Amino acid sequence: VTPEPDRFRRVVSQVGCAIVGQTARLAPADGRIYAVRDTTATVESTPLIVASILSKKLAAGLQSLVLDVKTGSGAFMADEADARALARALVDVANGAGLPCSALLTDMSQPLAAEAGNALEVANAVRFLKGESAGTRLHRVTLALCAEALVQAGLAGNADDGEALAARALASGAALERFGAMIAGLGGPADFVERMDAYLPAAPVVRPVAALSAGIVAGMDTRALGLAVVQLGGGRSVPG
Repeated sequence: VTPEPDRFRRVVSQVGCAIVGQTARLAPADGRIYAVRDTTATVESTPLIVASILSKKLAAGLQSLVLDVKTGSGAFMADEADARALARALVDVANGAGLPCSALLTDMSQPLAAEAGNALEVANAVRFLKGESAGTRLHRVTLALCAEALVQAGLAGNADDGEALAARALASGAALERFGAMIAGLGGPADFVERMDAYLPAAPVVRPVAALSAGIVAGMDTRALGLAVVQLGGGRSVPG
């Protein structure tokens, strides 16, 4: 649900952050152009991907932008060289348009956490903010992205200082408190972080799936895992 602009502005002003989706009024031509790309085999065209992503960012009037460009089996750009080229193009075009921008290349050859699915990932995010994921890949990627954002905003002089600031916000509970305030400000339950199990839905069927033999996991098809989550109801199989 996308909040009204007045509520969005109020939450950002009072809390300092908000998570929202774009409205149909933001870069409205992008959807039509994407439909043409789908019928002309140009969905994977790097210049058109750059135009699609940055049209929305530039139209929103951002002051700075940090991008997380994925690579690996679960990413749109599975090949690292292609992902690196996309990241470079995004940064170059954004900076050329007057939008300070940086990008991190992160690996999606395995999940960032032990959960996959809408409610499960929300619960994992809350546990992360409670300090239960220290030292994990999720922890490292999150701190790296936060550091870039803090440097872009002029709140940290370099990435190391930015990571230290983000780590302190996690350790002190300030990040969790701010997340809860954001949820309440956007119309969610005020006690969500304390009672998330009461609000997050549970699957109607819960069934353990055990390995057929002993061994060590040496690799994972993250794309197949994501498609399985979609088939189980954790995503859309058609646009809209």
